[in-house]
Amino acid sequence: MANRKPKKKGLMRRINDWLHLWLGLVSGIIVFIVSITGCFYAFQQEIKDAVEPWRFVEERNAPLVPPSQLLDTAAKYMPDQHPTGLTYSHSTGAAAIGYGGMVGGKRTFSVIFMNPYTAEFLKKQTPIGGGEFDFFRFIIDGHRALWLPYNIGRPVVGVATLIFVVLLITGLVMWWPRRWNKTHKDQSFKIRWRASFKRVNYDLHNVLGFYSLVFALILGLTGLVWSFTWFDRALYYVTSGGEVKVGHHHPHSDLANKEIAWNSEVSPLDKAWYLTLEKTDEVNGMYMTPYPADDDDPIDITVYHDKGSWYDHSEYFYDRYTLEPLEMEGSRYREASFADKLSMMNYDLHIGSVGGLSGKVFAFLISLVCASLPITGFLVWWNKKK
Repeated sequence: MANRKPKKKGLMRRINDWLHLWLGLVSGIIVFIVSITGCFYAFQQEIKDAVEPWRFVEERNAPLVPPSQLLDTAAKYMPDQHPTGLTYSHSTGAAAIGYGGMVGGKRTFSVIFMNPYTAEFLKKQTPIGGGEFDFFRFIIDGHRALWLPYNIGRPVVGVATLIFVVLLITGLVMWWPRRWNKTHKDQSFKIRWRASFKRVNYDLHNVLGFYSLVFALILGLTGLVWSFTWFDRALYYVTSGGEVKVGHHHPHSDLANKEIAWNSEVSPLDKAWYLTLEKTDEVNGMYMTPYPADDDDPIDITVYHDKGSWYDHSEYFYDRYTLEPLEMEGSRYREASFADKLSMMNYDLHIGSVGGLSGKVFAFLISLVCASLPITGFLVWWNKKK
């Protein structure tokens, strides 16, 4: 009996395969750079913890100093500079005050690290614009913008990420076995390490691409949230059941109270800080803007509840003139809707910290597979040309 001729691919399958090939060739180098830099960045917190001892202090059975004392210390090392952020870490972490600005049209950023129990100066760093080489700043600049100016590089990375998501879908169509018998299942689910180099390379692209598909899709989609406002809003619309996502917003201080004199020796920021500490026992970090920019801005203090992650947090707002507590829907993770929770988790999902250290290891491995796909895919195409 004559051998059956291979069934000719339909039009849609040929279009799918064509898109996968040429979109992959066009975006391959960008996907590789974004993925390999993502591998490095997955452990940036752990590596910095190991090589930057000034970011840690000895835990004490003593209260933390209030923000005003930290600001006074930092001002000695950054005279005439305006602080843009103040951070308390966990019980053995240093406090830090950041100073962001522009010099000669270029962004600058400096950090003063201090002991949160004594306000003692520990270290000054200028990772941006200060001539110091910051390895992870280099990595994140490549990851976000390919080391190009951000207004150029970020859209390019965004488009490449969108293409990568399309490649995952078209790749699944190409992977799908024609028949679910043993032979075809073995070809789709197993890497034949003893086969020829061409076959092993094909299996690495085909099989690893399938096994990493869902997790690579998560990395891609969470990346798109930062790349495109329309995608962020569309995702929120779908996950919320039809609600429109409001842009960055916050409650406002009552300007009618602007002329009320503050008659306490404790500064409004310190008082708000004390009030916040009274409201929660689970504090593994805090962030605040020391000086609200606009007259109607509130005092805004964010409390992080879990060490090593950012999504489980609560924001507390206070009228800057009276310290009356202000409320905003969706400002506290544990009370937020599903869509708001998902939005808060976006960063932690992207770097894997939502699963702790094991989650970061997993994100590293998935990023490594993603970085390999453009290489193995190119070799599959090149080998077929020969």
